[in-house]
Amino acid sequence: MSETAALEVASLSHPGMVRTHNEDTVFVDGEAGIAVLADGMGGYNAGEVASGIAVNVVSNGMMPELRSGRELSKIDIQSGLTHGALLLQQQIASANKGIYEAAQARPECAGMGTTIVAAVFCGNRVSIGHIGDSRCYRLRGEKFEQLTRDHSLLQEQIDSGVLTPEQARFSLNKNLVTRALGIEAIVPTDIAEYRIEANDIYLLCSDGLTDMVDGDVIHSVVDEKRSDLAVAAADLIDLANQNGGRDNVSLILVRVPAEFLPTSGWAQRWLAKKKG
Repeated sequence: MSETAALEVASLSHPGMVRTHNEDTVFVDGEAGIAVLADGMGGYNAGEVASGIAVNVVSNGMMPELRSGRELSKIDIQSGLTHGALLLQQQIASANKGIYEAAQARPECAGMGTTIVAAVFCGNRVSIGHIGDSRCYRLRGEKFEQLTRDHSLLQEQIDSGVLTPEQARFSLNKNLVTRALGIEAIVPTDIAEYRIEANDIYLLCSDGLTDMVDGDVIHSVVDEKRSDLAVAAADLIDLANQNGGRDNVSLILVRVPAEFLPTSGWAQRWLAKKKG
């Protein structure tokens, strides 16, 4: 976590135009450098329970470490991942355990589960962990890129050549995930790490956004409103609802200010000279 600046953040969650309640849960803290989003599933209000457990376990598990000033950006030699990424992986596994055990113990929660996507910013890196079809995108300059790969039947059909990406847009199988928190005692988490750059914008979102709004349109909104993340978030929610809002829709936007990045050596001298 940077000592000089916080990440710029905005988040919104809406039940959509069809669902009677919202089973998504979001958490973001720009000072600590963490964003977590979960899209719950299950009968009654069980999806809301599952997503709430996931976000609470991960955020509560990560926050003390992020605030401690401990060097989470150091690389673990054995895994090649940063200590922050390994900690995120552990916390997501703990969340899975909590949801799975709650589902076994409470009949009304049987079969509940949730997707999750989380981003932790430490030093000059971001660690992204995800399970299911909630996504993380990055806007760097003019390039808008999906950083996560859906764990879904639809993605498997695309990968195997059964469907083209264009055909997949009209598929009826969009919401069938092949991996979710809480369904099994152990579930693998996809973890990826990227070097961050000044003015990068990261979008974490549930499929309530991506099923309703084309990627090109999402790109356009984030690009045009990059100076005001709150407006960008509101516009994206509005577009999802205008296009039908068939599901809960949630998103988190994170922008990396130059001051968040660690500086050393010549960079510090250059900044000091510029300010002087």
